[in-house]
Amino acid sequence: MTVAHQSLQRPQIEKEVMSKIYSSGAAAVADIGSGARLAVGGFGVCGIPDTLIEALAAGDATDLEVVSNNCGIDDLGLGVLLGAGRISRIVASYVGENKEFARRYLAGELEVELTPQGTLAEKLRAGGAGIAAFFTPSGVGTAVAEGGLPWRYADDGSVAVASPAKEVREFAGREYVLEEAIRADYALVHALIADTEGNLVFNKAAMNFNPLAAMAGDVCVVQAEKLVPAGELDPSQVHLPGIFVDRIVEVGPQNKTIEKRTVATSGVVA
Repeated sequence: MTVAHQSLQRPQIEKEVMSKIYSSGAAAVADIGSGARLAVGGFGVCGIPDTLIEALAAGDATDLEVVSNNCGIDDLGLGVLLGAGRISRIVASYVGENKEFARRYLAGELEVELTPQGTLAEKLRAGGAGIAAFFTPSGVGTAVAEGGLPWRYADDGSVAVASPAKEVREFAGREYVLEEAIRADYALVHALIADTEGNLVFNKAAMNFNPLAAMAGDVCVVQAEKLVPAGELDPSQVHLPGIFVDRIVEVGPQNKTIEKRTVATSGVVA
């Protein structure tokens, strides 16, 4: 063996393998402190990481910034943290059915950055993919691009904080607005199945924002209805690879809440 070859040899270092499995939601979110930025999966009350949210609500972290499609409903999901006054800022695509969300926003108690839904999804995906920013036609010619959207109201109803103008550039004769990617300190995610390496399977519409939020979090915490050994999942089943997942809590089958139920009175839907 030549000297050059000898210099390329690496010492054999024993590596401790750390488990991603946590015993409870409380243990999995214990280090989330005040002022943290959270990317949270779910759409309405579909696919929300409610066990993790409740564990966080049982702690004392406050002044949280949340990035999520919306903020749950008044007494479920992120609505629990909101109602307790633990959220100071929200990046979301709509207010939804949460009356407390609307009240706090209009009363100036909450800063809200409303973002087009597809843009929000891409901002999270870009953050997970290491893309700093991207151009999109969504919002061109509106306050989304030109600025002036009310982020926070004052006590007297005036706008205390407004959105800034964004760069607009033309490509192939069409205008696009520059949107920056989103990264978060933690991601809170719900999955149907996780294996012990963190590979995830989502159930139908519950996939929604969960994989995007997971990718964007520096630390991704997952509540899974079922935990299986590594190697049990067919690779073609996996929706999100375990490289993005840091912590897993098995929560068992969840009671599914219907956010808004519509029933035909005559038995026939027109």
